Amino acid sequence: MALDLAQEFPQDPEIAYLNHAAVAPWPRRAGDALTAFARQNVVEGARHYPHWLAVETQLRRQLAQLVNAPSPQDIALVKNTSEALSMVAWGLSWEAGDEIVISDQEFPSNRIVWESLAPQGVKVAVATLNEDDPEGAVETCLSPRTKLVSISAVQYGTGLRLDLKRLGDACRERGILFCVDAIQSIGAEPMDVQALPIDFTMADGHKWMLGAEGLCLFYVRPELRDSLQLHEYGWHMVKHRGDFDRKDWEPAEDALRFECGSPNMLGIYTLQASTSLLLEAGLEEIQRGIADRLSWLETLLTPLPGYRQITPVNPEQRAGIFTFRLEGHDSAKLYQELMNRGVVCAYRGGGVRFSPHFYTPSAVIETAVRTLTQIIK
Repeated sequence: MALDLAQEFPQDPEIAYLNHAAVAPWPRRAGDALTAFARQNVVEGARHYPHWLAVETQLRRQLAQLVNAPSPQDIALVKNTSEALSMVAWGLSWEAGDEIVISDQEFPSNRIVWESLAPQGVKVAVATLNEDDPEGAVETCLSPRTKLVSISAVQYGTGLRLDLKRLGDACRERGILFCVDAIQSIGAEPMDVQALPIDFTMADGHKWMLGAEGLCLFYVRPELRDSLQLHEYGWHMVKHRGDFDRKDWEPAEDALRFECGSPNMLGIYTLQASTSLLLEAGLEEIQRGIADRLSWLETLLTPLPGYRQITPVNPEQRAGIFTFRLEGHDSAKLYQELMNRGVVCAYRGGGVRFSPHFYTPSAVIETAVRTLTQIIK
C-alpha cells in the first residue's frame, strides 16, 4: 500500500483504539483539513467561500466514486442517517395496510422512522435473522402488501453482513422498494449502487468513512427522485440556486433538492479529506486489511475462557464489526473497564464490540486482548 499508515494515523501509545469511529484516531489529513477550515473561517470569514464550494464539489465526486453513483449530482449531503431515512419514509406515498420489512437487529434509526408511519395504517414486519440464512428470513416476511424493505448492510451489534444483491433482486422481482442503511459498510468495503438493485441508501460519514458527525451521504436512484415528496424547503434546494432576486422557484432536478439550507462546510472539509484517503488506499485493499485484522482478533480471543463469538464465524458474513462475550462476565462491565484502561471499544449486541479499521496496527489489537485478559484474571 502506498500510504504511510503510521504517518497518516498517528497512534497514542497509551490508548488501544478498537473502535471504527474516526475520532479514534482521526487521519492526519482530515485533522489538517479541519484545522485549515477553522482558521480560514475564523480569521478571514467568507473570503474563501469560492474555495469551500470547490471542496464541496470535490466531495460529491469522491462520494459518487466511493459508491459508483451515476453522477456526483446524484449524491445529496444531509445531516445524518436518520434524516435521510426520514426523507424516504415521509417522502413516499402510503396506503393503510402497506407493509415495511426490517430485521430484528436494526439500529433504532432504521426502526423508529418506519414505526412513525403507524398512524397512516402502515405496518412494520420484523424478520428474525439467523446466521444460517438471514436473507431467507427476510424473504419469508415479504407479502403482497410489502411496499419497502429497509435493511442495514451490516448489523451494528452482531456485525452480520447481508447479501444485498440477493435481497435487492428479491425486492425487484416483486416490485418492492429496497432501502439500505449502509453506515456500517461504506468505507469498509466496496459498494456499487448501480450493480446492486438498491433504490435508496444512506451513510453518516463519521463511521468507516472517517469523517465527523453531522454529514451524511444520501443516494436515491435517479428514476425515483421525483417520487419522494419534499418536506424541507429553503434557498439551497432550488433549481436556480444563487439567483436570489428570482421570485418563482422549483426544486432542483438532481439530488440537491434534498438539501434545504446552508451546508455543513466544516463536515464537508473533513469528509473530503478522509474520503480522498480511502480512495487512495483502495476499497478492495481496505476490505482485505479489515478482514486480516478480524481474523487476528478471532485467533487471539478464541482461547479465552468462556469465549462466545456473536459475530458470524463465516468471513463472508462479516465486514468490520467483531462482537463477543465471555461467559461469567458482564459484558457491559467489561466494556466499561476496557474503556477505563484505554481500550476504545463499544457495548453492542449483548457483548463487547471491537471494530478495527484497515490502519489499526496488530500491536494495538494485541494490547487490547492483553488488557482484556488482565481484567478477567
